[in-house]
Amino acid sequence: MSNITAAITAVGGYVPEYVLSNKVLETMVDTNDEWITTRTGIKERRLLKEEGKGTSYLGIKAAEDLIQKIDLDPTTIDLVIFATATPDMPVASSGAYLASQIGAKNAFSYDLQAACSSFLYGMSTAASYVQSGRYKKVLLVGADKMSSIIDYTDRATCIIFGDGGGAVLFEPNEDGLGLQDEILRSDGIGREFLKIDAGGSILPASEETVANKQHFVQQDGKTVFKFAVSNMADVSASIMERNNLTNEDVSWLVAHQANKRIIDATARRMNLDESKVLMNIQRYGNTTSATLPLLLHDYEKKLKRGDNLIFASFGGGFTWGSIYLKWAYNS
Repeated sequence: MSNITAAITAVGGYVPEYVLSNKVLETMVDTNDEWITTRTGIKERRLLKEEGKGTSYLGIKAAEDLIQKIDLDPTTIDLVIFATATPDMPVASSGAYLASQIGAKNAFSYDLQAACSSFLYGMSTAASYVQSGRYKKVLLVGADKMSSIIDYTDRATCIIFGDGGGAVLFEPNEDGLGLQDEILRSDGIGREFLKIDAGGSILPASEETVANKQHFVQQDGKTVFKFAVSNMADVSASIMERNNLTNEDVSWLVAHQANKRIIDATARRMNLDESKVLMNIQRYGNTTSATLPLLLHDYEKKLKRGDNLIFASFGGGFTWGSIYLKWAYNS
């Protein structure tokens, strides 16, 4: 039995400069700052406005931030996994392009899509490659340009999402740090409640689908909220129980930033004090695949070697899960 675990050894992050505040949204749709804040916890979100730049740009900037911070030679990266729900284009791998652009010429790369759980699933995948002993450096990037699939006349969705990117490096660890356990789940019942109708193989793009706005995200908010609250809280509590962790043992909750009420409900289920809950939803909104690494990026200096982190996520499909990870370094 191998003693190798897979630890996060570096993080990077990037958000675009343009800020779309609740006050600006009030001029675009029938909503207001108080309504958005009380129901979601979001005050503003970042949008990538430059023409010709897609999700890969966000991921590249996040990866470059990581590379620069630890002076990493990108040619030593073995694998790049690009977690995203908004690839640059169909068919051509955005991950392959990202790897080439950052100079990871010796790595193979691919995209991983599980909606808002993409990065969480990617953590499991990246760790498995490292623990196999076959690869030493696995770069996991999570990024989404959600503004590319949002209808800014639909107040049910345009208030929620933003653009951003984050990256983490997984490497072998022999001190028992890194990924300890995971509970990952999915249920196809969610297919009808959070989706984009057109652009796939069932309903290819046409003049009619464009006219009907069928290429934008549609969400049954109440149903998604109900499933997210119960399932995210369940797996987070379960992974604590399975690993004999009390609320005192848990250093930080790193939860997907979809809705503050969902995060709060998860923390309550874990009996966790709010001081241990990492939160940046108020500044970025839901950046989908980027929420978890952006939390690590923003709070990196607070994380200490040996800290017990519980990751939790919920996404379309439905997809959800929780990961228990021991932090491996002091920044």
